[in-house]
Amino acid sequence: MDKKRKGRVTPEWIDDLQENQVFVFGSNLAGMHGGGAARIARLRFGAVMGNGVGMQGRSYAIPTMQGGTETIRPYVNDFIAYAKEHPELTFLVTPIGCGIAGFEPEDIAPLFENACNVENIWLPESFWEVLI
Repeated sequence: MDKKRKGRVTPEWIDDLQENQVFVFGSNLAGMHGGGAARIARLRFGAVMGNGVGMQGRSYAIPTMQGGTETIRPYVNDFIAYAKEHPELTFLVTPIGCGIAGFEPEDIAPLFENACNVENIWLPESFWEVLI
Protein backbone atom coordinates (compact mmCIF):
# COMPACT_ATOMS: atom_id res chain seq x y z
CA MET A 1 0.00 0.00 0.00
CA ASP A 2 2.99 2.34 0.38
CA LYS A 3 2.99 2.81 -3.41
CA LYS A 4 -0.55 4.20 -3.14
CA ARG A 5 0.57 6.76 -0.60
CA LYS A 6 3.40 8.14 -2.72
CA GLY A 7 2.74 11.77 -3.50
CA ARG A 8 -0.64 11.72 -1.76
CA VAL A 9 0.23 13.17 1.64
CA THR A 10 -1.63 16.29 2.74
CA PRO A 11 0.78 19.09 3.73
CA GLU A 12 0.88 19.76 7.48
CA TRP A 13 -0.11 23.39 6.94
CA ILE A 14 -2.30 24.66 4.12
CA ASP A 15 -2.76 28.38 3.59
CA ASP A 16 -3.17 28.36 -0.18
CA LEU A 17 -4.62 25.95 -2.72
CA GLN A 18 -3.81 25.21 -6.32
CA GLU A 19 -6.70 25.74 -8.73
CA ASN A 20 -7.92 22.13 -8.62
CA GLN A 21 -7.42 21.50 -4.87
CA VAL A 22 -10.09 21.25 -2.17
CA PHE A 23 -9.50 21.69 1.58
CA VAL A 24 -11.25 18.86 3.49
CA PHE A 25 -11.91 19.68 7.13
CA GLY A 26 -13.74 18.43 10.20
CA SER A 27 -16.86 20.39 11.07
CA ASN A 28 -19.90 20.22 13.27
CA LEU A 29 -23.41 19.61 11.99
CA ALA A 30 -24.45 23.19 12.78
CA GLY A 31 -21.68 24.53 10.55
CA MET A 32 -20.24 26.79 13.23
CA HIS A 33 -16.77 27.09 11.70
CA GLY A 34 -15.17 28.95 14.58
CA GLY A 35 -11.97 27.06 15.37
CA GLY A 36 -9.25 24.80 14.04
CA ALA A 37 -9.28 23.76 10.39
CA ALA A 38 -12.96 24.75 10.14
CA ARG A 39 -12.04 28.37 10.86
CA ILE A 40 -9.33 28.25 8.17
CA ALA A 41 -11.85 26.75 5.76
CA ARG A 42 -14.26 29.61 6.48
CA LEU A 43 -11.69 32.41 6.33
CA ARG A 44 -9.68 31.18 3.34
CA PHE A 45 -11.53 28.53 1.34
CA GLY A 46 -15.22 29.42 1.23
CA ALA A 47 -16.76 27.31 4.00
CA VAL A 48 -20.20 28.70 4.82
CA MET A 49 -21.37 29.36 8.37
CA GLY A 50 -24.45 27.25 9.03
CA ASN A 51 -23.42 24.52 6.54
CA GLY A 52 -21.69 21.62 8.29
CA VAL A 53 -21.67 19.03 5.51
CA GLY A 54 -20.23 18.72 2.02
CA MET A 55 -18.74 20.91 -0.65
CA GLN A 56 -18.71 24.66 -0.11
CA GLY A 57 -16.42 27.07 -1.91
CA ARG A 58 -13.05 25.35 -2.22
CA SER A 59 -13.61 23.25 0.88
CA TYR A 60 -15.47 20.10 1.90
CA ALA A 61 -16.91 19.67 5.42
CA ILE A 62 -17.07 16.29 7.19
CA PRO A 63 -18.90 16.46 10.54
CA THR A 64 -16.92 15.00 13.44
CA MET A 65 -18.51 16.50 16.57
CA GLN A 66 -21.80 14.58 16.83
CA GLY A 67 -20.70 11.37 18.57
CA GLY A 68 -18.39 8.40 18.06
CA THR A 69 -16.63 7.30 14.90
CA GLU A 70 -19.66 5.34 13.67
CA THR A 71 -21.53 8.64 13.37
CA ILE A 72 -18.68 10.00 11.24
CA ARG A 73 -18.41 6.98 8.90
CA PRO A 74 -21.43 7.82 6.68
CA TYR A 75 -20.08 11.32 6.06
CA VAL A 76 -16.64 9.95 5.16
CA ASN A 77 -18.27 7.45 2.79
CA ASP A 78 -20.26 10.28 1.16
CA PHE A 79 -17.03 12.27 0.80
CA ILE A 80 -15.20 9.36 -0.86
CA ALA A 81 -18.10 8.91 -3.29
CA TYR A 82 -18.03 12.64 -4.07
CA ALA A 83 -14.28 12.56 -4.70
CA LYS A 84 -14.70 9.61 -7.07
CA GLU A 85 -17.30 11.62 -9.01
CA HIS A 86 -14.87 14.56 -9.32
CA PRO A 87 -11.53 13.17 -10.54
CA GLU A 88 -10.61 16.63 -11.83
CA LEU A 89 -10.22 17.81 -8.22
CA THR A 90 -7.60 16.89 -5.62
CA PHE A 91 -8.95 16.63 -2.08
CA LEU A 92 -6.50 17.49 0.71
CA VAL A 93 -7.87 15.81 3.84
CA THR A 94 -6.76 17.47 7.06
CA PRO A 95 -6.53 15.32 10.23
CA ILE A 96 -10.29 15.62 10.71
CA GLY A 97 -11.56 14.84 14.18
CA CYS A 98 -8.07 14.92 15.68
CA GLY A 99 -8.25 18.44 17.05
CA ILE A 100 -11.23 19.96 18.80
CA ALA A 101 -13.32 16.76 18.39
CA GLY A 102 -10.74 14.87 20.47
CA PHE A 103 -10.16 11.73 18.38
CA GLU A 104 -6.79 10.18 17.57
CA PRO A 105 -5.57 9.20 14.08
CA GLU A 106 -6.03 5.56 15.13
CA ASP A 107 -9.76 6.30 15.56
CA ILE A 108 -10.35 8.22 12.34
CA ALA A 109 -7.89 6.85 9.77
CA PRO A 110 -9.66 3.48 9.40
CA LEU A 111 -12.74 5.35 8.20
CA PHE A 112 -10.65 6.36 5.16
CA GLU A 113 -9.53 2.85 4.23
CA ASN A 114 -11.58 2.98 1.01
CA ALA A 115 -9.88 6.26 0.10
CA CYS A 116 -6.51 4.54 -0.23
CA ASN A 117 -7.39 3.53 -3.79
CA VAL A 118 -8.80 6.90 -4.82
CA GLU A 119 -6.01 8.78 -6.59
CA ASN A 120 -7.41 12.28 -6.00
CA ILE A 121 -7.71 11.92 -2.21
CA TRP A 122 -4.64 12.89 -0.21
CA LEU A 123 -4.46 11.97 3.47
CA PRO A 124 -2.42 13.30 6.39
CA GLU A 125 0.78 11.42 7.19
CA SER A 126 -0.72 10.42 10.56
CA PHE A 127 -3.59 8.64 8.74
CA TRP A 128 -1.27 6.90 6.28
CA GLU A 129 0.80 5.60 9.22
CA VAL A 130 -2.30 3.87 10.57
CA LEU A 131 -3.47 2.59 7.17
CA ILE A 132 -0.23 1.05 5.85
